[in-house]
Amino acid sequence: MTTNFANRAAMVPIGRRVRAYFAPLDRASGTAAIFDPGTSGLFTLDAPPAPWIDLGWVDNFQRMSLTSTEAIRSGAAGAAAVQFRGVLDARVELDFRDWGKLQMALAGGSEHMNVLAPDPNATAIPSGGAPMPAVAVMPGSSAGEVIVGAGTVVAFSPGGIVAVDADYQQQTGYVGSGISAGYVADPAAVNGDPDYVRRVTFNVGRVAQLTATSLLLAQPLLAGSPQPGWGVQKVIAFVDREGGTFLQEWSALFVVEEDAGGRICFYYPRLSPTSSTISAQSSAGERETRVEVAKPISALALHAAFLAMPHTDENDGHTALCYRSYFPAAMAALY
Repeated sequence: MTTNFANRAAMVPIGRRVRAYFAPLDRASGTAAIFDPGTSGLFTLDAPPAPWIDLGWVDNFQRMSLTSTEAIRSGAAGAAAVQFRGVLDARVELDFRDWGKLQMALAGGSEHMNVLAPDPNATAIPSGGAPMPAVAVMPGSSAGEVIVGAGTVVAFSPGGIVAVDADYQQQTGYVGSGISAGYVADPAAVNGDPDYVRRVTFNVGRVAQLTATSLLLAQPLLAGSPQPGWGVQKVIAFVDREGGTFLQEWSALFVVEEDAGGRICFYYPRLSPTSSTISAQSSAGERETRVEVAKPISALALHAAFLAMPHTDENDGHTALCYRSYFPAAMAALY
C-alpha cells in the first residue's frame, strides 16, 4: 500500500479560536438539545442551527476526562484479567470574552436576575427592590415586536432593555418561559411576587425602535412570540450572586474554527456549572480573569467551569458525557 504523504498536512487541524454555543435543556424532563453532526455539523459559525445560541469566542478552553478505568485482577501474580469503566467524570473550563445575560448566568451558576426598573419608593434590596408595574402584552405580538398600545409605548425608549414574561401565579417548580430560569419550592419564599418570573427570565430583549403602539427588538425573544396577558418591564442591569440553590444546566457545543485541516466539534448533552476547576492557573470558584490590553488597562473575562452530566445514547443505550466530531478537510488523507 502506498501512502501519499503530500496530503498528510491537511490531517493537522489548525484553528485560532474556539466558539461556544449553548442550548436550553428541558429541566422538567431532563431532555438535552441534540447536536447531530450528520445534519448540522458544518453550519455557518455566525448562524448556528436552532436551538443553539451563539455566546461568542472563548479563551483558555480546556476539557478533561477524569473517568477512571478499573481492572479485575486474578492469579498468583495479580494480573489484570478484565477492565471496566469506573466513575464517569468530565469537566470543561473556559473564559467568556463577551459579557451578556447568558454568559453571566453560566459563569455564576445559580439564578441570574434582571434588575427591574424600581419604584421610587421601594426599599433597597441587593437584587433589586419592588419595580414599577408591568405593562401588558397585547395580542398580535411576535418574537421581534411587542405590542403594548399607544398609551404606554411612551414609557419605553430605544436602546432600553425589557423583560417579557408571564406573571408569577403562586406556582411551584421551574419558572421562566422558553428557558428554565429558576425553581420555586414554596411561593412564600418569593413573597408571592407577581414580577418574580420577569426578575429571573432569560426572555429579554433590547428595544431597537418604537412604533406608535409597539417595541421593535434588536434580537428576537428566546421564548418566541409572547402570549397576551404577559407583562413587559424595563431592565436596568443584570445581577447574579454567590449562593442560591438553583443550578444552571444546559447543552453545550464548542467548535474549533477550521483555518486548515478540518473542523472539530465537542458536544456536551448536559453541562452544569461547578466551582471546582481543572486549571492550575485558576483558583477554585474564581469567576473573573483579567486580560491585559495595555498597562494599566485590562479586559475582564468571565471564567466558567462545568461538570458534564450523563446522557444515554439513543443508538445503543450507552452512557456518554461528551461527543467529539471531526470533519476532515476536502481530499485529506483519512489515516
